[in-house]
Amino acid sequence: MHAPHPARYDVSATGLPYRHVGKSGLKLPAISLGLWQNFGHSTRYADQRDIVLSAFDRGVTHFDLANNYGPPQGSAESSFGSLLATDLAAYRDELVISTKAGYYMWPGPYGEGGSKKYLRASLDQSLQRLGVDYVDIFYSHRFDPSTPIEETLDALKYALESGKALYAGISSYSAQRTTQALQHAERIGLPLLIHQPSYSMLNRWIEESAEDEESLLAVCERNGLGVIGFSPLAQGLLTEKYLQGTAPAHSRAAANGSFKQEYLSAENIQALQGLKEIAESRGQSLPQLAISWALRNSVVSSVVIGARTRAQLHENLDAARQLTFSSDELARIDAVCIDGGLNLWASRSSDL
Repeated sequence: MHAPHPARYDVSATGLPYRHVGKSGLKLPAISLGLWQNFGHSTRYADQRDIVLSAFDRGVTHFDLANNYGPPQGSAESSFGSLLATDLAAYRDELVISTKAGYYMWPGPYGEGGSKKYLRASLDQSLQRLGVDYVDIFYSHRFDPSTPIEETLDALKYALESGKALYAGISSYSAQRTTQALQHAERIGLPLLIHQPSYSMLNRWIEESAEDEESLLAVCERNGLGVIGFSPLAQGLLTEKYLQGTAPAHSRAAANGSFKQEYLSAENIQALQGLKEIAESRGQSLPQLAISWALRNSVVSSVVIGARTRAQLHENLDAARQLTFSSDELARIDAVCIDGGLNLWASRSSDL
């Protein structure tokens, strides 16, 4: 069994503060660990163990999963479940474990979407893979245009009332769909707590407002929802490996998966180089700047990062040591930032 670092909650030692999630009593570390693409059977278990335990030693208590994380699907939950049964067995009450359902998981009409049938079955399967009686946060992973939003929210309420989840959230819903979800949640007495959208310096869609409509960020702030931004490094684009406009071997871009080659456009590379200069003037690396920037607004309770190595993990966690920005720095960043065409989830997040 792992013996965690005794100073893991000492902010002066770890540099990792905790923030309230919306209007709830729940606190999350400013930086959470996501287990999307670097966990599961495609990664050595010893490497997964090293990243998770190193994060816990630095005060990371929130581990973000979904039913389809891996690869293959479900294997990230199984791997994390193995850690919960061994190294972390004595520390379940110190952890916030989140999972989601919404994307394709198994064949047939009940294996994806927002129906009660799918969400309830998926949650039960996630609990089995994780080896726990409950998760702390259960999300609707995406808006489903083929299911009434009321049905999806009713399924989240069931998760809470059954004791299988403590808090309910939504992910990648637009401002309009979030407003609709909040209205139904109020009618049925569901305390909708949190929204998890993609958010980065080159993907600022949650700040944008249509004519006569609030931005998603404003909707969340007005209604007391916490925001957990995922992909603050734009799937790795906001690291320093792409500054020359090419994809290094073994990088996510070279694998040609969720990272598209068109992300390495001349405009995006120019933006990266400008942001790199700003980062250096602050004494930060480019990824540290990107993470700090995403946390500049108090409505953002936490950002979810991934990590392939312990060194990468610690570099990214150190971003929390420098969260303040001058007005001049923010203006310089705004002048450099562009929309990089990075929101993979836009077509599924509900301008539908």
